[in-house]
Amino acid sequence: MAAAIEEPLARCVRAWCPGATGVGNAARLSGGASQETWSFDILHPDGDLGAILRRAPAGYGAAPSRAAGLAAEATLMRLAHDAGVPSPRVLHVLEPGDALGTGFIMARVEGETIPRKILRDEQFAAARPMLARQLGGILAGIHGLPLTQLPALRSMTAAAEIAELRRDYHNFNWPRPVFELALHWLADHDPGESARQTLVHGDFRHGNLIIGPDGVRAVLDWELAHLGDPMEDLGWVCVNSWRFGEIDKPAGGLGSREELFAGYEAAQGERVDVERVMFWEVMGTLRWGVMCCGMMQRFRDGPDHSVERAMIGRRSSETEIDLLRLLAPRA
Repeated sequence: MAAAIEEPLARCVRAWCPGATGVGNAARLSGGASQETWSFDILHPDGDLGAILRRAPAGYGAAPSRAAGLAAEATLMRLAHDAGVPSPRVLHVLEPGDALGTGFIMARVEGETIPRKILRDEQFAAARPMLARQLGGILAGIHGLPLTQLPALRSMTAAAEIAELRRDYHNFNWPRPVFELALHWLADHDPGESARQTLVHGDFRHGNLIIGPDGVRAVLDWELAHLGDPMEDLGWVCVNSWRFGEIDKPAGGLGSREELFAGYEAAQGERVDVERVMFWEVMGTLRWGVMCCGMMQRFRDGPDHSVERAMIGRRSSETEIDLLRLLAPRA
């Protein structure tokens, strides 16, 4: 399979990278349930360049109503990189003549994305105490990107998100009383539209962060980016599913909410609305549960019957426990 993709990749790279002689070491990466990701080297007389191809796979990607599109994702990553937000440098957006489908090629950033290693391995021990605050600062940078420079993106409110989750949940025809409870709670506690509208990354959490011993090196997977309440990203990164066992450290298993918020406020100059963040944490927990159900449905209905989709699908039960802990905490 790697040999089959190296030929069109080599033709593509030679067309836009002066002096490139071809590509090598192409390997499909296991991460990414929605998009197809390949690592490869651009061969060049001045030194090889590590690169990543990110493209839409055959079959299903993110739900069309939610996805920004890979072209918009590439634009956002370029804007973020130029603004100093840690993001891979986009090298090329695929064109029809490349015969590689829809997607883009970016520079490969070395580091780790596996949460278990980041949260427990000794090589990240020095970085861990500062990561929660650093995540807050990075989110502030994302939310500060000028709206006038952004590509066309959908705009989302809490009310629209609740309606979308309710529709998706009922379409599965898979009754879950805890999800029903969460939908009622969200409707009753909707804080209304945020006075401040910004770019929202939409999936800022472990797995989409490349981290090294020196801290966060890159933010990945901008496919769910949209316009909306900036507190949404802060609530999403605090969802229990992204703590990977470190449940007493809400900010991605790395630190406290207070550390996360302090990093955000120091970089943004805007106060964090703690109540709105809590609302979005509940919303995010339900959203991840519904997304897990969607992965299971795609596994059952095809065309992608990957084990990864099935494994993610079964995690919907974990979100039910998390929702009960949020909505009915023990005294």
